[in-house]
Amino acid sequence: MSRAEAGVAAGEGTGDGPERVRAARLWWAAGLLGSELALVLRRRRTWALLGVLAAVPVLIGIAVKIQTSDDGTVGGGGAAHGPAFLTQVTNNGLFLVFAALAATLPVFLPMAVGVIAGDALAGEASAGTLRYLLVAPAGRTRLLLVKYASTLVFCLVATLTVAASALAVGALLFPLGEVTTISGTRIPFGDGLIRALLIAVLVAASLAGLAAVGLFVSTLTSSGIGAMAATVGLVVTAQILDTIPQLHAVQPYLFPHYWLSFADVLRDPFYWEDIGKNLQLQAVYAAVFGSAAWARFTTKDITT
Repeated sequence: MSRAEAGVAAGEGTGDGPERVRAARLWWAAGLLGSELALVLRRRRTWALLGVLAAVPVLIGIAVKIQTSDDGTVGGGGAAHGPAFLTQVTNNGLFLVFAALAATLPVFLPMAVGVIAGDALAGEASAGTLRYLLVAPAGRTRLLLVKYASTLVFCLVATLTVAASALAVGALLFPLGEVTTISGTRIPFGDGLIRALLIAVLVAASLAGLAAVGLFVSTLTSSGIGAMAATVGLVVTAQILDTIPQLHAVQPYLFPHYWLSFADVLRDPFYWEDIGKNLQLQAVYAAVFGSAAWARFTTKDITT
């Protein structure tokens, strides 16, 4: 049964009162979300994106292992210019998780999310399936929320893919043990593992604003490729603007500005100021561009 057929089936027999109608619509929305997640996660494109993300920690780990000198330090003088935490990977493989997330967050993760978010609605319109999804009684608002929710789930899956790959490679190539925080204190490996999971969740949350931007772009066109390219282009543009010193006054309002604030989780105690600013900024972007996407999508002509 297709997603549209499931929605129609859920809407049948709902004339027995408002409670029955409400329950049917909730079941439809839950079923549509499950169907949407299954559709997104079984696409070859999604697996290709996740494969690239999983390969990044492997390449970083192998490169660090090759460059490691006999005394356990990274040779070649390139460590200072590498991703954050790279110099500590040889002492503790868990730091490969932090290094891999720092390396993928500026480019690879946003591009992957941009592809999924940009294609969310534009891809359906391009394939001609959008109008059939909207025959169900849940309406456009619930469909938009389902699309956004599935994109957020992909953000978490993509981030955990990087973290899991980095942890596996770090455990294979380097020793594991107590974690030295940025503050200089040492914490047990178990506590470090919990902080690594927290960092992965924070990185996924950092992409919530971008997901809303991509969804809004997806409502503006019927070309999936065009929406994906435009979303990725916005990511690149925002990253460039965030590096120009003359724009320091507006940089705190750019959605990528606080992305690397997750490093403060490795302080003892935690330093929450920049993390809080990042989460607040992502919430604002999600609210503003989510509202813009809703305004556009609920008035958009999808009959042609």
